[in-house]
Amino acid sequence: MFESLLVANRGEIARRIIRTAKKLGIRAIAVHSEADAGLPFVTEADEAVCVGPANPAQSYRNVEAILAAAKKTGAQAIHPGYGFLSENSDFARTVEASGLIWVGPGADAITAMGDKINARNLMAAAGVPVAPGTTDPAADLNAAVAAAAEIGYPVMVKAAAGGGGMGMGVATDEAALRTEYDKVRSFAERMFGDGSVLIERYFPRVRHVEVQILGLADGRVVALGERECSVQRRNQKLVEESPSPAVSPELRERFLAAAVRAGEAVNYRNAGTVECLLDPATQEFFFLEMNTRLQVEHPVTEYVYGVDLVEEQLRVAAGLAPTFDPDALAPHGHAIELRINAEDPKRFLPGPGAITTWNEPAGAGVRVDSGYVAGNTVTPFYDSLMAKLIVSGATREEAVERARAAVAQFEIAGPKNNLPFFAELLENAEFLSGDYDTGIVSRMR
Repeated sequence: MFESLLVANRGEIARRIIRTAKKLGIRAIAVHSEADAGLPFVTEADEAVCVGPANPAQSYRNVEAILAAAKKTGAQAIHPGYGFLSENSDFARTVEASGLIWVGPGADAITAMGDKINARNLMAAAGVPVAPGTTDPAADLNAAVAAAAEIGYPVMVKAAAGGGGMGMGVATDEAALRTEYDKVRSFAERMFGDGSVLIERYFPRVRHVEVQILGLADGRVVALGERECSVQRRNQKLVEESPSPAVSPELRERFLAAAVRAGEAVNYRNAGTVECLLDPATQEFFFLEMNTRLQVEHPVTEYVYGVDLVEEQLRVAAGLAPTFDPDALAPHGHAIELRINAEDPKRFLPGPGAITTWNEPAGAGVRVDSGYVAGNTVTPFYDSLMAKLIVSGATREEAVERARAAVAQFEIAGPKNNLPFFAELLENAEFLSGDYDTGIVSRMR
């Protein structure tokens, strides 16, 4: 195992990675913006380097500044967390070219899965189910209209280079397609520097289910179960749970086998997630995308499978065997994660501000991965995620009951927060039944 690790991220995920690094006796190095100087991840690291002002382009996405920090501190490896540079293949290549260890999948796998159209085609060739859609970008509006006519409405208009629920729109007819195509293309050019657009079938009632994979140092790809991610607002996740209440043992077997094939198709190493859409009526599932990084929701898998995924990432990067037996993976119990955001609980609009009260819940089966403490300020420069509340139990019912109690105990004052939404969700009959889909939040609002 290497002796020092630079964490090229911020907030709760930086703090989370630092915690595991310290557990393993690895010197943990933080980089931070000027705006984040007072956050817990900075003070908890063994060493910290300021890499620029609040603007992420000048700090957390500043490759030269991050590599300079690595050199200055003698870091041997870099963990990118999620977001920022985590799925930037050029950064991964640059890290390795600098003689450092990259804690993540190879740059070629990141490149292959970073373009949604290329990823769809690769997955289809590997025998992974994909939804009906274009195999090449829709070159212009006329091509998009022709593709939609062949696929059949409604269709999803997606940025080929997008991710995280961004750069997507639904069209129910040609008039809507003309509007959504221009909107998505413009957004994609602005956000991703690539205006390529794909068209695929849209399923009005669908569940979002993903599989955690881990490419081991010996070349084998294993799957550590599935996560249900259907509680979403604006195509972005709010709640995740594992196992999925919609997945039977037979369906799980098919899900996991497809995810392993997806990883093997790109010689995947380290942690990644194969995201799929599940049609609850037919039990058919379709590949959506692969996230070539650690996911925000990884803790629910850690609970159910009894592994520390960050530790496994570090072991793979160091060329070491996993701590678990790949042939004896099996889920135990149930876990739920709630994303505690600085946002209005009704319209989900960002609500940054100074934190005057921060009291976290505790108890059996309760874990909080937080990025803030009282006295910190949630600024408007970054994602609104303040913390993740993770609960576990022997059954889904026990996990829900613990979630109710933990939400009631969690005290946050200052910035707006979505705890009231979770209190409502945890009493919602549709959610409690387990028979819900990606439209549940809109039906609640």
